[in-house]
This record gives sequence, C-alpha cells and structure tokens, in this order.
Amino acid sequence: MAVREALLSRTFVELADSLVEDFDIIELLTVLSDRCAEVLEAGATGILLADPGGTLRVIAATSEQAWLLELFQLQNDEGPCFDSFVSGAPVVNKDVFSTPAWARFAPELHKAAFRSVHAFPLRLRHTVIGVLNVFLRERPDMDGPDQLVAQALADVATIAVLQHRSIREAETVSAQLQEALNSRVAVEQAKGVLAERAGVDMDEAFSRLRQFARGTNQRLSDIAAAVVNRSLPVEDVDRLVQGGVPRGPSA
Repeated sequence: MAVREALLSRTFVELADSLVEDFDIIELLTVLSDRCAEVLEAGATGILLADPGGTLRVIAATSEQAWLLELFQLQNDEGPCFDSFVSGAPVVNKDVFSTPAWARFAPELHKAAFRSVHAFPLRLRHTVIGVLNVFLRERPDMDGPDQLVAQALADVATIAVLQHRSIREAETVSAQLQEALNSRVAVEQAKGVLAERAGVDMDEAFSRLRQFARGTNQRLSDIAAAVVNRSLPVEDVDRLVQGGVPRGPSA
C-alpha cells in the first residue's frame, strides 16, 4: 500500500508539473494512461475524447491491443466505454460476458485475454468530454479504493484537456479538442511509417517516437508531423529507425 501511495503521489506531481502553457496534450494523456495501468496493476488502459460532433475518438492507450479494443467499442456502439460516455457515470464490475447488449464486444475481450473492463467518465459538472477505460487480466472486479483512484485520474485528464479554457468558451473547447484529435492522427501515421522503415511493431514504433521527442525536448505531435511530411532531418530519421535516442535538442 505504501508503494502504491508513493507511486500515486508521484503521478499527480508529475502530471501537475506538466500542466504548463503549451503542454503536449497527447504526451500528457499517454503518461496518465501509463501511470493508471501501473497504479491499478491493470493489463491496459485507454483514454478517449469526444470530437466537436460528440463522437468518441481514441486519444491514448497503453498498447496496440487496447487501442483495437477501444476502436471495436466505438465502431459497434457497445461496451462499458460507450455506456459510460452516454450516461456520464462510471460503468464498473459489470460482467461483460453475460451482458446481452455487449454480445459482440465480449468475444473480442476474451480473445485479448482480459477478464474485465471498467469505464470512468471524463466530466466537468454535467459535461462529459471522454472516458478512461481500465482493462484487467487477473480479476473480474475492481474494489472501491481502485475505483476512487481511477476516477481521480480521469478527473486529472479532464483538467488537462480543459486547462486554460473557460466553461463558457465552447468554441475554444471544440477547437482544442479537434487539434488534439488531429495530432493523434499524425502520431498514428508516423507510427505506421516508422514501423515499416524500422521493421518493428506499432508499440515499439510509438515508444521510439516518444523517446525521441523527450530526448530532443520537442512535442510528440511535432515529431510525428515531421516524420509524416518528411521534413525531419535525415540523421534524426536514422536515429529513429535504429532506435537511438539523442541527448540534446535536435539541430
């Protein structure tokens, strides 16, 4: 318990330090997703945001497997994620495998070797802007303390997305959410380019992009865009392909 409390405290400090002007929302939500999986000892986690039209999009996930499960829920309008977004309430400890409304999602969860998935809304008052999903491999249920931690992390994600915005500025909120979603598209494209060039899987490609962005003190979304539009210097492309991480800002 002491180790978990220390990890949770460090997580909140790290996230608070990240909430500065012009922070990288994709990187911050990815860190939050990673920490959530670690703190809750989850098999995987994922974060989804709603676009200006109210459609959920995957914005961060701890693995490609979790990413695909999130997409399956969205494409079929079923599962804890979808229900939590619609209701604005957590969907926890609900047996996926005996819920008729989730008949298509259950086999996919089983194939991925997860025993359960629990969803927590990203909400501010009555406004729901997304969902945090927690996938568990070892247990079907999530206890009360874990639920409190998961919702607290979902609330931090909400604060991150709505940072520097007023509740009244609906147009600004929509524009910034759309920017985050567009950045995610660039990251996905860059993952595919790097995976093909380096002969690695998508998870490894994403890890290399993140490490490179951190090593050069650049935004993950900017690095991804440079990979996609081929504006990244040749030596930097070679580093990404070879898996090397530069130690200082890129020239």
